[in-house]
Amino acid sequence: MEQQPGNRGEIRDFLASRRARITPAQAGLPTSTRRRVAGLRREEVAVLAGVSTEWYTRLEKGHIGGVSEVVLDAVARALRLDDDERTYLFDLARSSRHGSRTPTRRKDVEVPPRVQWMLDSMTMSSAFVRNGRTDIVAGNPLARALFSPMFDSVTVDKRGRPNLARYIFLDPGAHDFFIDWDAAGAATAALLRAEAGREPHDRALRELVGELSTLSPEFRSRWAAHDVLMRHDGVKRLQHPEVGRLELAFQSLDLHLSDRAGHDLIIYTAEPGTASEDRLKLLAIWAATQSRAEQPGL
Repeated sequence: MEQQPGNRGEIRDFLASRRARITPAQAGLPTSTRRRVAGLRREEVAVLAGVSTEWYTRLEKGHIGGVSEVVLDAVARALRLDDDERTYLFDLARSSRHGSRTPTRRKDVEVPPRVQWMLDSMTMSSAFVRNGRTDIVAGNPLARALFSPMFDSVTVDKRGRPNLARYIFLDPGAHDFFIDWDAAGAATAALLRAEAGREPHDRALRELVGELSTLSPEFRSRWAAHDVLMRHDGVKRLQHPEVGRLELAFQSLDLHLSDRAGHDLIIYTAEPGTASEDRLKLLAIWAATQSRAEQPGL
């Protein structure tokens, strides 16, 4: 994950990729059969943003550190960035002002007991805490049971802690576990891309992206797309080795554990009255039994 000074490579590739996806017709500009590019030209983005072509060209080359928020907003509107992409652009601008900082290894945030109590109280929902690098740093027994293929994977770290990105891209079994593997892979790469914008000097994150880029062609292609996702909610379809097919709604909630590090609380639930609810109940019973068996004196 080597970057040019001031994060210029990330800025250049992100803006160019967003420009390439917008057609002149979508932007309300005249079209021509003699165009060499499918998307907008730099001068067209400049017109839409109300800046000079020279100025926008300099911006797309990565000179973004001193740019005002007003101008960044204008560029975001011209490129039709969604909320996550706009936040990412502002993160890149912020980090470029400190581009000379040496990457450091962020100290992991300890999960307070109160958070673990909250997780354990959710007996009919799978709940876990995920940091920005997609490490699973805490979870309840049902999360351990639901995601047993990931918890038992060879991709867990030395502390036995799973990482969603490593499992999805480096464990072949993930293709069977996640029925919609392509969507899971795209979302996970986009989550890591957003974290790289927030924390460009996080050495552990750089090492993770480097590892995935080296070992997984699927990750490389998704990383090169420069898609960004801050939060991921929806429906997940899983093929569990013990209870079979599950279709679960999941919700991601911000969890404030420190001033810097970002954490999400992820909750998986089943729609009442469905076969997935029955199968999740079976997993919950098994998880509760296992949890009691592991407690001393019981």
